[in-house]
Amino acid sequence: MNEPLTLSMALAATALAAVIIFSERLFPFALFSRKEPPALIRFIEKYIPSMIIAILIVYSLKDISLTQMPFGLPYFISIAAVVLLHRLFKNPMISIFGSTAIFIILSRIM
Repeated sequence: MNEPLTLSMALAATALAAVIIFSERLFPFALFSRKEPPALIRFIEKYIPSMIIAILIVYSLKDISLTQMPFGLPYFISIAAVVLLHRLFKNPMISIFGSTAIFIILSRIM
């Protein structure tokens, strides 16, 4: 019942997973390569990223205590850092990693 995983079984599982992932990624390109995507897909493409970011911000800020030290300062400073870094560099990776580093440092020292 609890047989160990052999090398051939692990390779077969990895190959199967690779084929499935490749097929999933290929599907939209194959489906919409010759025609315009439907209005729903264009709506999702346009508005969902902003909606997800808004949800992430609300989720990140839900546990802030404004009545105890440090009154949420690491959170608010990190949010300001995201905006500032994105305005300066226009690079999402710099904004994300920079503000995350600032948050971690501030949450440890405050």
